[in-house]
Amino acid sequence: MTSTDRVGLREAAERLGVHYMTVYHYVRTGRLAAEREGATWLVERADLEAFATPAPRPAGANRSPRPARLAERMVRGDEAGAWAIVEGAMASGATPAAVYEDLLVPALHGVGERWAAGEISVADEHRASVVATRVIGRMGPRFARRGRSRGSVVLGAPAGESHALPVAIVADLLRAAHLEPIDLGANAPAVSFAETAAGADRLVAVLLRVTAEGPGAAVRETIGAVARSVDVPVLVGGRAIRDRAHALSLGASGWTGHSAASAVAAVEALLA
Repeated sequence: MTSTDRVGLREAAERLGVHYMTVYHYVRTGRLAAEREGATWLVERADLEAFATPAPRPAGANRSPRPARLAERMVRGDEAGAWAIVEGAMASGATPAAVYEDLLVPALHGVGERWAAGEISVADEHRASVVATRVIGRMGPRFARRGRSRGSVVLGAPAGESHALPVAIVADLLRAAHLEPIDLGANAPAVSFAETAAGADRLVAVLLRVTAEGPGAAVRETIGAVARSVDVPVLVGGRAIRDRAHALSLGASGWTGHSAASAVAAVEALLA
């Protein structure tokens, strides 16, 4: 096999149209075959092409209706019905991480889109958030891992950012990766990040999740406060952070991408 038969993760990310950390997550979780040479991961072009080509679907087949069904139960405030859908997914073989990535997160996005379009009320959105919070609470123990963690990660949403669910989802995925999350939740002031980071044991990074537009000044303030308190990478991501250049413009050490999985992959890359 020649060197031209394989590509690095950055080229693989460009070919797939995703963030580098997303491809890294695919490799570390076994979804994309790769071979490590020194500090470099290499992917065979044939494997990359097979990964990028969706498997043929039966005529008339659609995407799984589960996220839409879950979103509907959440909007109705039907916790039992929502949990039944989650249990059904796990009974069908879905891992806890897949429940988050392929079911709960798409359902939450669907609720947000319906609210933005005026299809549901603020009350509907709040009911959905409460049900999602309870589902995450019930899922949490399934991410616990025995043994000593690989280090701690302080994470939260900065002042002005009211969405706590994306932070909670990342926290659980960090636990599954043998990391200890210190979750500050939503709307956390800069001083809370700085004080918590200074007192954390074996701190690997500080993560900021930003879902809504607007708290750019708070992100800069938080990054500055952490930098004055402890020498550790501060990674920023979430749907409101467009790309790496945007994250760096806010003073961050790096960008974690938009998804929870890519946030965990970014932290794992620091440990590689």
